[in-house]
Amino acid sequence: QVQLVESGGGLVQAGGSLRLSCAASGRTFSSYVMGWFRQTPGKERELVAVISWSGDSTWYAESVKGRFTISRDNAKNTVYLQMNSLKAEDTAVYYCAAGRGMVLVQSSYDYWGQGTQVTVSS
Repeated sequence: QVQLVESGGGLVQAGGSLRLSCAASGRTFSSYVMGWFRQTPGKERELVAVISWSGDSTWYAESVKGRFTISRDNAKNTVYLQMNSLKAEDTAVYYCAAGRGMVLVQSSYDYWGQGTQVTVSS
């Protein structure tokens, strides 16, 4: 069982930066692939970034590649999403999730946080 709690969302101007954190409980955190998703009203949840259990491998959606960086600290049971050069279209509720298997597929994620709102003003 893994419980996830996101933090770090807020209001920022376009071009600014935010760092989201996701704190996990449970001793098995380091065995999970971690992903960040985002969702806006009326749209499907979108996978933004993924990091392997060791942190050696990452994946990014094309829309955030070069602007967002996912990282993790297994000693602290925390995964991060550094978001730079934010755009209005990055506005969404951001969720972290823990999964195994085919981790580019949403159904592979077993545990979800409650989400944190990111609003980018243009």
